[in-house]
Amino acid sequence: MSRYRPPRPKSSPYITPEGAANIRSEIRQLWKVERPEITQVVHEAAKNGDRSENGDYIYGKRRLREIDSRVRFLTKRLEEVKIIEDKPRDPSKVFFSAWVTIMDQSDKTSERYRLVGPDEIEASKNLISVDSPMSQALLGKSIGEEIIVRTPSGERHLKITNIKY
Repeated sequence: MSRYRPPRPKSSPYITPEGAANIRSEIRQLWKVERPEITQVVHEAAKNGDRSENGDYIYGKRRLREIDSRVRFLTKRLEEVKIIEDKPRDPSKVFFSAWVTIMDQSDKTSERYRLVGPDEIEASKNLISVDSPMSQALLGKSIGEEIIVRTPSGERHLKITNIKY
């Protein structure tokens, strides 16, 4: 059995200032708080002698590798992304970082989403990736325009009711 993982599909290299701040905060938390604590636990466990049967040592070393890997990934990701701070020239259209309110034409329910980078996706806060089918259908559209989004449950007919940056 190999550890091969297929490459991730290329995602948009954009991030909001809030998303970049969250990544920096996570790096700081991992590197300045968690890593020193785990290092101390491993150091104390190593003093106890036989490391082959020492759970604190074994799991501490594993956690250190996980932290180092995550910090490397986040640092590299911050170097690759472009932080989009400016509002678009035409704020009447949907672009990256917009809050978009849409109304479902079939049941007249309203939903509000923000188009963010792939590193910031959070369904509970209605933050959707700019690469998602919903976002792709919304990009470049104005208030009052109707869009059709294909979902696994069928087509959804939506109307844009508000755009805010």
